[in-house]
Amino acid sequence: MSKKLANIPIHALLIVGALAMILPYGWMISTSLKAQSEMFTYPPQWIPTEFAWQNYVRAWQSAPFAKYFFNSIVVALAVTLGELITGALAAFAFARIRFPGRDALFTIYLASMMIPHQMTIIPSFLVLKTFGDLHPAFGLDTYFALIAPFLASAFGVFLLRQAFLQIPNELEDAAILDGCGRLGFLWRIVVPLSRPAFATLALFSFMGNWNSYLWPLIVTNSNDMRTVQIGLRYFVGQEGASQWGLLMAAAVFVSLPVVILYLFVQKQFVQGIAATGIKQ
Repeated sequence: MSKKLANIPIHALLIVGALAMILPYGWMISTSLKAQSEMFTYPPQWIPTEFAWQNYVRAWQSAPFAKYFFNSIVVALAVTLGELITGALAAFAFARIRFPGRDALFTIYLASMMIPHQMTIIPSFLVLKTFGDLHPAFGLDTYFALIAPFLASAFGVFLLRQAFLQIPNELEDAAILDGCGRLGFLWRIVVPLSRPAFATLALFSFMGNWNSYLWPLIVTNSNDMRTVQIGLRYFVGQEGASQWGLLMAAAVFVSLPVVILYLFVQKQFVQGIAATGIKQ
């Protein structure tokens, strides 16, 4: 009984933290269902007097959100898949293959995480501009510009490497005796045993690229290549900042894919986060 009583403050603190994170999302949903006249009432109303469902219809029709969603889904899925593939191959090399300078090279690669993304924007922009001079399909305002710079990440390699280190060497020895090569061992044994780490990396990668704003804003010029985060700016720029109902309704649209993805991978996400902290 004393142990349960000792856990009460911890549980209370967790509940307060959870409420602090949930309340803004709840207020966003509440605002998206309010009429303009109820937007700034005092005291604030959590439940609207009359639900303005038309805000969602107007928000969807006021901007080409179907195109924005398609672009964001293509970019987020392509980057996530590319990051999983490149991360798995690099992490396998750093975790399971011995070669001269392996640890030093991994340390240098990991140090690249200390470089802010903002510092790489101008060099990346200039490189893509040069590619565009060679062929328009590889230049600015293309899917290539939105996807290519993020197909590999040091964070993904680190996360998967930590998971790969937990796999016993005996499994690799047995696979070699059965005639399994390195890629076969990676695909048939390492990947299935590291599903929580892959789910964690996939969630982080998808969420980061889905919520990306600065890079798509810089490298895209036309509505055909805009993403959903740029689409949200439409309501502030053309509809006016006073159209909070439409803006919040559009924000609900934008946040749903990440929420749904998290609900699907929640269990493996927690396992992946816990496993990466284990040392061999």
